[in-house]
Amino acid sequence: MDVVKVRVEELMETVKKNRDSHRDVFRRAQEGYRVKVIELLDQMLENARRGGQISLAFDLPVPTDHTVDYDRVIKMLEMTVDEEVELDQGDFAQYVMDDWSWKRQFVANTVTYLAQKKR
Repeated sequence: MDVVKVRVEELMETVKKNRDSHRDVFRRAQEGYRVKVIELLDQMLENARRGGQISLAFDLPVPTDHTVDYDRVIKMLEMTVDEEVELDQGDFAQYVMDDWSWKRQFVANTVTYLAQKKR
């Protein structure tokens, strides 16, 4: 099956649920990122105060927010005059299965901060 016809109302509900889940994960990862940055800055400051080598660089992946991608789809669905729309496999993967082209990178960037938060 290459194309599927879906009800706009059901699709919008699914995309909104996926957006809310994404936003929640992003916010929690952002909190974990903030904690980690503060820890590293405190360590750097303490090291500088003790006369150690000063390093102001650290390599932490920044959590990214893709809420705008969901909002674009939701707005399109709100504005359509159709009661049903056709989705190809790519659209279905993104909108229904929540499998976007950026998803793997998003998970990789956030999982560290979410795991850290649970400690």
